[in-house]
Amino acid sequence: MKFTKMQGAGNDYVYVNCFEEKVEDPVSTAIRVSDRHFGIGSDGLILICPSDHGDCRMRMFNADGSEGEMCGNAIRCVGKYVYDHGICPKTELVVETLGGDKYLTLNVKDGKVFEVTVDMGEPELTSELPEKIHVNGENREFVGISVGNPHAVYFTEEIDGLDLEKIGPAYENHERFPNRVNSEFIELVSRDHIRMRVWERGSGETWACGTGATASAVASILMGYTDPTVKVSLRGGDLTIHWNRDTNHVYMTGPAVEVFHGEIEV
Repeated sequence: MKFTKMQGAGNDYVYVNCFEEKVEDPVSTAIRVSDRHFGIGSDGLILICPSDHGDCRMRMFNADGSEGEMCGNAIRCVGKYVYDHGICPKTELVVETLGGDKYLTLNVKDGKVFEVTVDMGEPELTSELPEKIHVNGENREFVGISVGNPHAVYFTEEIDGLDLEKIGPAYENHERFPNRVNSEFIELVSRDHIRMRVWERGSGETWACGTGATASAVASILMGYTDPTVKVSLRGGDLTIHWNRDTNHVYMTGPAVEVFHGEIEV
């Protein structure tokens, strides 16, 4: 199987061009390639497929093989891949996902995409504002936001000191979230800047999460902590999130980087 390793703000996936390749068992393939010791090493597997109505279709599988609805960092890399490799050489794209169609604007320099803005659609509040929860032996509050996939946003301090490997599973698998949930831990910096760490369902802590950054910015705005345009600093870099309150659409802008190509037996 031919593949391309790509990353967006450090959120890295193995990408397969399913216009040319066929992946018979994406679940076991995702588990195999994601292993950082015995595989390629990634946060999961992304299949770039033909679409009945869009320019392409993205299927994303977490490191444990579970299929997710959407990934903001991955979809930027999908946009870069289909443009740079001539599959769809235009700067306005429609990408079909399980979380709905997403609209991409590609920023191109010297014939290659270096940055992508994604219309993440309309966010949905899925909790009280905020909602109380007892998790990991503590009483906490979170803001539940869906942007095609579910997120629980927790505002806290000194996020660098959190032992997410220890506490993350309790948040992900809490009974409040029967389908599990992505958990974001947010430290407020200023009216236009937040810092974030994320525990993604099915993958654990990742260096970035585009949908998580979007959900966290929306939660910060709803709580009155920030303005409508927010820089979100993650372990792998920065994303810019803008919520247009007139249209109720949220836009995410960030990098997309190709790391290397290869082949692996699956």
